[in-house]
Amino acid sequence: MSQERPSHPPSFYSQIDVSQLGALPARHAASEASAEIIHLLRQILAAQERQISLLQELIHHWTQPQRQRLHELAQWRQANPELAKRCRTAAEALAKIHTEYLHTLTEEVVENMEVLQEGEFMLSEFIDRFGPRIAHLNGILQLLYQLGYSPEQPSKPS
Repeated sequence: MSQERPSHPPSFYSQIDVSQLGALPARHAASEASAEIIHLLRQILAAQERQISLLQELIHHWTQPQRQRLHELAQWRQANPELAKRCRTAAEALAKIHTEYLHTLTEEVVENMEVLQEGEFMLSEFIDRFGPRIAHLNGILQLLYQLGYSPEQPSKPS
């Protein structure tokens, strides 16, 4: 059961036979090739224009809810300018508290790393102690920042 193997390895490149084009008159072959190239380029252009149109629709669809939310927040800020200013002040103050809380949390992790790694009970206690508080604090901070800051308002450097 011996099968003959080809004497040369298979080629990864294809070959194009252009001998028929040489048989046609040069001017006729060139005009046909140009016409086909122009036709293909027009098809590519039409496909790209359609793709651009679809992408624009997709972007509009994805950004519409965000624009609506920004518009509603801007209306709320205009209706409640004093409260928006207080939200901004509260967010800045709470951000400092948030930073201190994160500092405490990270110290606790570093000091008790071995105990947290080894004991499921201690890890659960740590999560119960810090988890809900940091999650709620993050939510409140996000709300205050959204209500207190408008896109055209630069935030103060800390």
